[in-house]
Amino acid sequence: MKNKLKQLREALGLTQEQLGELVGVSRQAINSIETEKFEPSIWLAYDISKIFNSSIEEVFLFEESERKSRAQQSRGEC
Repeated sequence: MKNKLKQLREALGLTQEQLGELVGVSRQAINSIETEKFEPSIWLAYDISKIFNSSIEEVFLFEESERKSRAQQSRGEC
């Protein structure tokens, strides 16, 4: 899932570690989300979006993701 996390974090002058502390995860977790290696839970995405006074959709770009949803996978859609 694509995201604007790094841009938003840097605009506020936060390190990955500082953002992680604000939302209760490690610096490594923030790095993994920024580099699109990990998708946050809906609750973590919500907490992150609140730090930036943004909606989840403004931080996490669902429409640009090439990954199939679980529903699409279960239906066998291409």
